[in-house]
This record gives sequence, structure tokens and C-alpha cells, in this order.
Amino acid sequence: MEDILKVTCGIDWAEKHHDIALVDDNGTLVAKARITESVEGFQTLLAILAEAGDDGDCPIPVAIETPRGLLVAALRATGRPIYPINPMAVARYRERYSASGKKSDHADAVVLANILRTDMHVHRPLPADTELARSIAVLARACQDATWRRTRASNELRSLLREYYPAMLEAAANRSGNLATPLTRAMLELAPTPAAAITLSKARIAAALRRAGRSRNIDQVTAELHAILRQPHLRQDPLVEQAMGIQALRLLATLTTECASIDHLSAAAETAFQQHPDYEIITSFPGIAAQAGARLLGEIGDDRTRFVDARSLKAFAGAAPVTRASGRSLVVSQRRIKNDRLAAVGFTWGLSALNQSPGARAHYDRRRTAGDGHAAAFRHLFNRFLGCLHHCLRTRQHYRETTAFPMPAKAAVAA
Repeated sequence: MEDILKVTCGIDWAEKHHDIALVDDNGTLVAKARITESVEGFQTLLAILAEAGDDGDCPIPVAIETPRGLLVAALRATGRPIYPINPMAVARYRERYSASGKKSDHADAVVLANILRTDMHVHRPLPADTELARSIAVLARACQDATWRRTRASNELRSLLREYYPAMLEAAANRSGNLATPLTRAMLELAPTPAAAITLSKARIAAALRRAGRSRNIDQVTAELHAILRQPHLRQDPLVEQAMGIQALRLLATLTTECASIDHLSAAAETAFQQHPDYEIITSFPGIAAQAGARLLGEIGDDRTRFVDARSLKAFAGAAPVTRASGRSLVVSQRRIKNDRLAAVGFTWGLSALNQSPGARAHYDRRRTAGDGHAAAFRHLFNRFLGCLHHCLRTRQHYRETTAFPMPAKAAVAA
């Protein structure tokens, strides 16, 4: 019987159309097409794959430069292996097939198909996360994006107020220093310029405090804010001050929108996360509440085959260092290429764990005593927690402090 050649598929993704290329074991082009991202285009793709020998027992693997989108979602539903290839890697592979630097959509699709033909074993397929885990990832990432946008809007607003309205910054610093608090936002909306602040009465300030949710010590806080806003400061020219006030109100609107987005998205993410089987395990760790846990699960997923060991998870999160050895040179440095969202969770996780876990505090202190800086000690602590998390998720166990941070022998004898 004649051997059936193995076929791989490459899809060059674009906004308006997608180029398809199929090659066999010898690198021979089997089929090519250009489809749109529509039901008809997807049916055309399935027909091409079927003609090339695709079936349910041995589906043709697909390489594409993005892990998201409607086409990827439709391909995922068919159960076939999907390999998202980094565009930078595709650019390096392209040089193997063309020294002139020429480029076309069809040629890139062929390159992607050839990547799977020759190097499928070194690339990771798209994780087989459950639908619930993928929905948690969408909500958690949206909430984190809104948090970053809130920080950016707050910083822009602070920079603007420093140019024309130091009294409002002083009023915010007198309470919490955070421009995103309901109190500060209510005050700025009431008086966007120093000229408007001077005319404010205590009654209007007290009403603004109540609208912001303040219910205690209203008279005392009103008097403090009234005095701060009436203190003499350097001023811009009237028309310039008025223009800056208009700009501040627009930044304030953005800030208020992002604050509301965070509240809604965090609630939705936490509700979805509480329905997941890994909820109890993840939140058993010190420093991990529902919000941080949702972000953590959203990035690592629930496909337990995705990370073959704890080392791969640590590398993915950027907690493991990178070793560069060449001849007599050996350099161990911080990992720069990582999942930035997961690394951000690790920072907040470490801060909370230091106050809740005696073992984490002792581990951090030992690293500082050994000469690590604050950031390096934090990464080492995050690295330790990730190893424990990988084990707990694999074995379906809850976190145990005595196992994660066993007491040193000398301390055990003294105890």
C-alpha cells in the first residue's frame, strides 16, 4: 500500500482575507487558496483540508500567527491542533526560503506550513482550555487593561493639575493622595479650576461629599477642604486656566469611566472564577483573593498538559532566570521575554503574601540577607509559589504552609 504523505497547513492571517497553503512531507505544495473570514470562507477551508486527507482521527495541524480571532475559534471547535507561531519567528523562518527578502501573503502561508512540517516538535499547540477558563481570561484581561488605563488617566490628570491647580492636588493628598477616589473626582467635577474653587461654599462641598458616598465626619472634612481650596497659590492666566479646566474635565470623564469599568469587570471575573473547579485550590494560597486568582487562572488556563513541569510555568511567568553560556562566559540574568500579565499578578501576590504568610516573609528576608535586591527577592518568592501552585493543580491539593516553606532544622530544634 502506498504511504500517505503527512500534510500540514499554514494560514497567513490578515484583516480582510486569509491565505491558505498545504504542503506534504516533501515540502510540495498540495493546495492553496484565499478565503474571507466568513461562514463561506471557513467551509472552503474545511473542504480543502478534507481533500488533502483530513479526518477526525488524524486532523491536519494548522499554523497561524495569532492565537485569537473568529477563525481560530472556529478551528478550535473542530478539535484539530492549532499552533500559534510568533510573527518574529516566522520572519526568521522566511529567511530560510528566500535570501532576497521578498514577501507575499501566499509565501508566508507556505512558510507557516513548512514550520510545522520540519519543526512541529519545538512549537506548542494552542492550549485546550475549557470554555469557562477562556471566558475568565477575557474578563480578567479586560479588567487588568482597565486598571492600566485608569492608572494612565490618573497620571495624566495629576500632571495637568500640577500645571495649574496645586490646591486640588493638596486636597487629594490630604485625604488619600489618589485622584481616582470618588471624593477627589466629585470635588474636581464641582470645581475644575482654582477660580471655581474659591467660590465654593461649605454647603456645596458637603453635598459633593455625600454624593461621593461620604457619611462620617462630613463637617470636619468639609472645613478642611474649604480651607485648602481657598489658600493662595500661583495662577495661570484666566483664559489658559479655563482651557486647562476643560481638559481636566475630559480626563476626569475618562478616569470615571475606567473606574466604573473596573468595578463591573472585576465583579464579572470573580463570579465566573468562583464557578471554576480550580477556584478553591488557587484561593487557598496566601495573598490570592478572587480577583488575583481570576487573573492567574486566565493566564495559565486549565489545560494541565500545557506546562509539562513547574520549570516551564516559571519561565512563562518570567520568574525563572535566563542563563547565557558561551565559552568561558556565563551570565545569569532576569528573564525579559515573559507573560507580562502573569508577572504583574506575581508582584501583587508577593506583596499580599508577605503580610499573610510567615514562610513567605522568612523566605523573602533570607533572600535579602543573601544579597538580593527587593525585585530579585520578589521574583524568587514568586518562583517558589509557582512551583507550589503547579504541584497543587496537578495533584488537586490545597496549599499547605508547612509543605511550601518547611521550617529549617535549627529553627525546628529551637522550637
